[in-house]
Amino acid sequence: MRILVLGGSWFLGKAVVQGALHRGWRVTAFNRGRSGEPLPDVEAVQGDRQVPGDLQRLADHGPWDAVIDTSASTLAPRDVLAGAQVLSAVARRYVYVSTVSAYAGWPDQPLSEDSALLDGAPDAGPEYGRMPEDWDRKGPNLHYGRQKAGTERAVLAAVPKDRVVILRPGVILGPEEYVGRLPWWLNRVARGGRILAPGAPETTIQPTDARDVAAFALKQAADGGGGAFNIAAPVGRDTMGDLLAACLDVTDSSGRLVWAPQELLHEHGVREWTEMPLWRTSRGVWHVDASKAAAAGFTCRPLQETVRDTWKWLQGGGQPVEHPRWAEHGLDPEKEAKVLAALS
Repeated sequence: MRILVLGGSWFLGKAVVQGALHRGWRVTAFNRGRSGEPLPDVEAVQGDRQVPGDLQRLADHGPWDAVIDTSASTLAPRDVLAGAQVLSAVARRYVYVSTVSAYAGWPDQPLSEDSALLDGAPDAGPEYGRMPEDWDRKGPNLHYGRQKAGTERAVLAAVPKDRVVILRPGVILGPEEYVGRLPWWLNRVARGGRILAPGAPETTIQPTDARDVAAFALKQAADGGGGAFNIAAPVGRDTMGDLLAACLDVTDSSGRLVWAPQELLHEHGVREWTEMPLWRTSRGVWHVDASKAAAAGFTCRPLQETVRDTWKWLQGGGQPVEHPRWAEHGLDPEKEAKVLAALS
């Protein structure tokens, strides 16, 4: 089996490459060479997906049995379309990693693969779907979701439908996470003391491990057929209490969780999703039906294992690739102390 990984040097893309090498596959990785080092035994091709000449040069390294695209999160639909058009001729299958944000109902409604997608044309540019600057005061900013819906349509416009697999993960955690959600919680819990915890411990969450998403992407690359799959842990399997208890356990922390009602957190202006990572009150965030993927072979390791391995990575000197989203996550200690004081 010979595959092309678009990305391949960090987090999910790196997990895909490692999983493929473990299977004895031949791997080509295409990226700009700015984030992480290429893994041994990988044919590394440097280039920019937005440069037509680089795409044509990449195609000369083919053909491949499959493309696994993990690096389109910041690309406009027209850029994904251009790449998929070039690669369709040199790859039998195309596995595209999208997101649940592409659904029109996210984060407010429970989701399945039958849920409607947002609008988004396959040839749209980067400004398509951008809201006015004050839109966040009126409702969710759907620019990212519209862009991702457009990129899905771009792949399907360039590659025959029966050769395309689209994966729509929710939150992905694990070693080398660059967003900073789980690393922040681990570092905060390790400091001990009274630890502000959001909402209620029984609140359901559905994060997945990057290594499990990678394994399923590789399985889909090897199997026949096409289609779309939501990627998430089973609804109700894990809770916020489970996550933070695991953080206490793996860090051997003497800290004490203090659960704050969501109304109090809102009163103090605590931002969902960022200042309190993984906390969001919209009812659809953690109600993503991923049973179709499970029936097709997706398995989700225990949350405790993801937490343990992420802490081990951090303690071993692991450093994520620099990314602006890292700075968005986590609560300032002074603000946390104010909320905790209100709970005393």
